[in-house]
Amino acid sequence: MDTKARQLDDYNRIEQAIGFIEANFRSQLDLEQIAASVHLSKFHFDRLFKRWAGVSPLQFQQFLTLDYTKQQLAASTSVLNTAFDAGLSGPGRLHDLFVNFDAMTPGEFKKQGEGLKIYYGFGHTQFGTCLLATTHRGICHLGFVAGNDRSQALSSLCQMWPSAVFTEQPRSAQSIVKRIFDRDKTSYDKPFTLHLKGTNFQVNVWRALLGIPEGSVVSYQDIAAHMGRPSAVRAVAGAIAANPVSYLIPCHRVIAKSGKIHNYRWGTARKKALIGWEAARYA
Repeated sequence: MDTKARQLDDYNRIEQAIGFIEANFRSQLDLEQIAASVHLSKFHFDRLFKRWAGVSPLQFQQFLTLDYTKQQLAASTSVLNTAFDAGLSGPGRLHDLFVNFDAMTPGEFKKQGEGLKIYYGFGHTQFGTCLLATTHRGICHLGFVAGNDRSQALSSLCQMWPSAVFTEQPRSAQSIVKRIFDRDKTSYDKPFTLHLKGTNFQVNVWRALLGIPEGSVVSYQDIAAHMGRPSAVRAVAGAIAANPVSYLIPCHRVIAKSGKIHNYRWGTARKKALIGWEAARYA
């Protein structure tokens, strides 16, 4: 099995395991039961998990408990204050250092991509298969493929830009995907430019998400407060749910005020995988 195929197989098993834990959250599951749910021995599952996350499954699971997420949320105000006060150069390496925003004008928004050429392709990441799309102005879409259904992922992308012309460019897409996700072998010296289609409010919310450092989580209320719109929590949540560029705009780092991890456009299990994987890097 080549590296890409093994990476995808590893993630698929991990996502299944997280889903099994979610479905049996009232039970006291042990490692052997979780491993059996993905048809592995606990020894093989432990080895697979350490290869993917760098920590054991039990260590990883601790990052997803309510106790841990509540502790993270308790520190979220101070984390965001530090980040914004430092010009988005606080803990970790914040996304604003390597992401430039290029939002569509109202006129371009109204045209729904008319006359625009969009180039797309699928790529492999440690969080499963993704679909990436670009225009001549930058990345306009980055989303994970649910259930390996590529046709559905592409259909959803086309619906977002109904008047655009789509051309498949798999090699170019995979090259960009590798630069985004292969953190140990690439650098962010050259910023990514995002070509975003959204309302002014949505774009401002997406920009605010850049202040959440890797390994941290904040609540929807935190983001609303930092935007100076503390009563607009539902509107903020709606804008976060509509984020067209996953990972680079880290909407997965926003969770419920209760500490619960859910409500993710690309699946709750994947959101937990992202949060746990990032937390493990800073443990």
